[in-house]
Parts: sequence; structure tokens; C-alpha cells
Amino acid sequence: MGTESGVFTLAELSAMDWSRDDIAQARRAGTLISVTRGWVRSPGADSRVVSAVTAGGALSCVSALRFHQAHGSPGIWIPPGHSETHVRRSKHMKSAARPTGPFRWCQGFGRPLPVTTAVDAIPTALNCAARCLGAEEWIAVVDSMLNTTGWTVPDIQAQMGTVSKTVAAMFARCDERSQSGTESIARLRLHAAGFRVDVQPSIGGREHADLRTGALLIECDGRSYHSDENAFRNDRRRDRMTTIDRWITMRLTYDDVLYGWDQVLEDIRAVTRPDRHRIRRGNDPRRAHVASP
Repeated sequence: MGTESGVFTLAELSAMDWSRDDIAQARRAGTLISVTRGWVRSPGADSRVVSAVTAGGALSCVSALRFHQAHGSPGIWIPPGHSETHVRRSKHMKSAARPTGPFRWCQGFGRPLPVTTAVDAIPTALNCAARCLGAEEWIAVVDSMLNTTGWTVPDIQAQMGTVSKTVAAMFARCDERSQSGTESIARLRLHAAGFRVDVQPSIGGREHADLRTGALLIECDGRSYHSDENAFRNDRRRDRMTTIDRWITMRLTYDDVLYGWDQVLEDIRAVTRPDRHRIRRGNDPRRAHVASP
């Protein structure tokens, strides 16, 4: 990750065929700047990465995942918040200074790994994130990776090495079919509430909804949900199609799922309860003419 971050170990530069003379000349020219022992950076290096290395570690956890999202893995879903600089500290590196701004020391499950690059690889960052994120958030992050990268859970586990029982249990709840973090968290919360949930159920033979429980289809809109006119019209067409087929569609926003779930769950229970279509005794129109005693 040195190329994207602008922060390198001397060993990384050597692997890229930089000689000692090349490095010395670049330092004199100001195109390489010392960070701490064994590390250098370019003038335009990522400030958070520089801060992490200066502190004696690597950018990791949520911060590393956010970095990877911006540099080659745009499909990774990052939960809101967690704005601190997450640093995985190395016992072999000496801290030159504290990271600038709010920061958090992170460590994954299992044996600590050496810091050999400025930004942790995704599997290492995920291992650290399993301690920092809630289970829902972590599973949603993994879901997004499975859905957009072509990786499988065994692929990720193989790169993580031996995982803890906690991490293995969270992997078992992941689903590569989920197409957004909002959808993943809605699925997990419905399961926790006792609902049976189908992911990406077929509708009309050619299209799919996000989730289904009973006769209720649930569509989850992400934080930056599309707002163009064609998408708007297509959603309404799909709603008409599912209504004709006697499905009920409920559309949930990012804020509904992340911040208003109690009300959402109450609404879903109201729609899916078995007696929903029975006429309530007090509202029976045949009794409307009966005067109160």
C-alpha cells in the first residue's frame, strides 16, 4: 500500500529496485522525507498514514478499510462514525509522536503480526475491526466485500489465519447476497427479532427485492441512494408489479434502519401479524348503527 499512501519502508523501496544511492539522492532532493527509523514518505503522502507510522504502527481497522475503499475497493461498506485514526501498534517500532487528531490503538485477535507496510491489508484490518465494531457493523462490512470483490469467507479466513470463536461466529452470519450495509443490518435485526428472512427473493421472475418476510417485501435504500428520474420511475413500476402479485412493499431508508429501527420493527410487526386482515370488532361497519348504551 506504499504506492497509494505515499509511505514506504526501506525494504519496500528495495523490493521496487531502489538502490541505496537512489534513496539517498531522493532524500537530498526532498522527494523522500524521513518519517521514523526505516520509513520514508513522499511530500504528498496521506496524512493519516503518516500519523499512524509516526506513532509506531500501521493504519488499521476501520481507517484502513476506509483507505482501501478509496483506493481500489469502492464496494466496501464503512459504518458511520469511527472517525478516529485507528492504529495497530508494532512492538518493534518506536513511536516518534502521537498520531495527530483523535486516534485509537487497535489489535486483532490471535498472535500480533509485524508491521511491514504502512496500511494493513484488508484481512488484517478486518481482524482488528472485529474488536472495534459491533457485530452488525462488522458483518455488514464483510457482506459488502463478499458481494463486490468475489472473495469468499474461506478466502478471507485463509489470509487472516486462525480466527477466534467470536470472529468465526460472525462469519457464519454473513451473506454474500446482501447488496448494501443497510440491507445487511436490516436482515440481522429481523433475524434477531425472530423473523424468517429471504435475501434477494425473486419477484416477477426477472427481478429481485432486497428482503422478504412472509408476504412483505422490504427494499433498503443506502445512504447515497439514487435520485435520478429513471430509477425513481423503475421503483414505482416495481411497486405496482408486486402489488398486482399481492405482495406488500415497504421501503426503508438508511436513517430508518440505522437510527429509527424500533419504529420500523413495530411497523413490520403490524404488517405481518396473522390477524391483520380481520375486521376489528370495534370497526365493523355492520355495527356502526348500534347506539352506545
